[in-house]
Order: sequence, then structure tokens, then C-alpha cells
Amino acid sequence: MNLFHNLLMLGQGKPDPTVNLVFFVAMIAVMYFFMLRPQLKRAKEQKAFSSSNSVGDTIVTTSGIHGKIVKEYEDGTIGVEIDRNTIVKMEKTSISMEMTMAFRKKTPAA
Repeated sequence: MNLFHNLLMLGQGKPDPTVNLVFFVAMIAVMYFFMLRPQLKRAKEQKAFSSSNSVGDTIVTTSGIHGKIVKEYEDGTIGVEIDRNTIVKMEKTSISMEMTMAFRKKTPAA
């Protein structure tokens, strides 16, 4: 009841400092649940997706290059064949999860 009364009386007299604290905590909670948490979740999913790709997978890079993984190097990079006898060495993190999933949906199963 006291908090509700303080909220109604904000414009009159001296406000209670606990109201400011409640609003501050609520603002941090909103920022966490609407901004930070989804971003952390997406980053975790992208990392899991990047590590789950293996030789033979058809991929799309973040720059839009379509190719097929033909080799995994020891330093954590991959070799992507983008044309016959054209292999590009790139980081696993450059694989686009969204574009690869969209590409897989459009491509008929072989």
C-alpha cells in the first residue's frame, strides 16, 4: 500500500527514495530480458551451429558466398569449395546460420 501511495504522490512533496530504487531495478530487468538475454541466446546458438558443421555440408557465409565444406584444418578454420578446384580457407564463425537454414529449405534433398 505504501508503494502505491508513493507512486500516486510523486509530484507532491518529497518522494521516497525506495521508489527510485524500484524503478531503477525494474529498468535494469527490462533491459536484461529484452536486450541482453536474446542476444546472448543467439550468440550461443550461432556458436553451437558453427561447431556442428562438418565436411560435406553445404553452407552460406555471412558475406553471401555459397559453398561446400571440403576440409577442416587444425587451426579451427575450414576449406570451402565455391567452384570446381576453388577452395577458400575461412573461419567457422563466418558461416551464416540463418542463410544456411534458408538455403537448406529451398534445396531439394539429394
